[in-house]
Amino acid sequence: MVFRKVVGLMMGCLGLSKQPTRALPFAEISGSLQIDQIVNNSPRIRLNDGRFLAYRERGVPKNKSSYRVVVHGFGSSKEMNFMAPKELLDELSIYLLLFDRAGYGESDPNPKRSLKSEASDIEELADKLQLGSKFYVVGVSLGCYPTWSCLKRIPNRLAGISLVVPYINYKWPSLPADLTKDDYRRGLSRWMYRVACYTPGLLHWWLTQKLFPSSTVLDRNPAFFSNKDLEVLKNSPGYQLLCQNKLRERSVFDSLCRDFMVAFGKWDFDPMDLRNPYPQKESLVHIWQGYEDKVVPFQLQRYVWNKLPWIRYHEVPDGGHLLIYDTAVCEAILRSLLLGEDSPLYRPQ
Repeated sequence: MVFRKVVGLMMGCLGLSKQPTRALPFAEISGSLQIDQIVNNSPRIRLNDGRFLAYRERGVPKNKSSYRVVVHGFGSSKEMNFMAPKELLDELSIYLLLFDRAGYGESDPNPKRSLKSEASDIEELADKLQLGSKFYVVGVSLGCYPTWSCLKRIPNRLAGISLVVPYINYKWPSLPADLTKDDYRRGLSRWMYRVACYTPGLLHWWLTQKLFPSSTVLDRNPAFFSNKDLEVLKNSPGYQLLCQNKLRERSVFDSLCRDFMVAFGKWDFDPMDLRNPYPQKESLVHIWQGYEDKVVPFQLQRYVWNKLPWIRYHEVPDGGHLLIYDTAVCEAILRSLLLGEDSPLYRPQ
């Protein structure tokens, strides 16, 4: 029962489904997994360690842009349907860069993944594509752990940063026991970490087998999604970033497990100990949270905000975990990040 709930919460964060998507062939060479270079359809840059990262560009051309924004979630982020309206991108001359994190989509895996390497990948991607001395970053859900790492390690490179429904690592030392002791997500996150570390074969079998409804357990399940989230799942196929067919590729699954071990493991810093890197307000940090989010509770996000009052906190009253599939919210995220506009609609009550 616990295992099934663990898988359910994991799929709720990542958007796993049984819908087929285009799969990329991988080759296992000398014990290490490497991407077959023949089938890549997206532009890619080569990192200093030899790995490739795939990316996709949206908005106005980079050389005509006023704002350059890197957007990423947890997995195949370049396919993420970030619902920023084209009219807004044109109005503000916004260039969006979406990329596949290591091991997902068309990007090479990183067997040495760490908090440090995630920030390094983003910085190097920005440099290879000549985004300039400073750029903006928007991280989403479980993909916010690289964003926290950017804030810790490369704050001087950030023109601004938004963490959208950022997940909470229950191993952060500063989280108070009275807020977490009865939170069932705390226990599930521990199980997710243990399963990824010690029984990955069982997890791989469960996610890819056809005998039991491992992923359909999420269909219209109010335990994991708000009513608004369920509408998104019904109408936005772009949310399914990792389907069952994709997880059959062992390289993708192994990347997922390594990600879990970093995201849910012990960090080398506690975000609650961060000092304001922008005392002159030369850059701004934002958190966006849905009041009805059932994956990450708003109470914990409010605690983070109270501990770090230099962060601008926004709360969507009827929002769930899938805020980026709301066009109005996406526009508000970008206007707040780039222009400093804060709508009263999203002030916490």
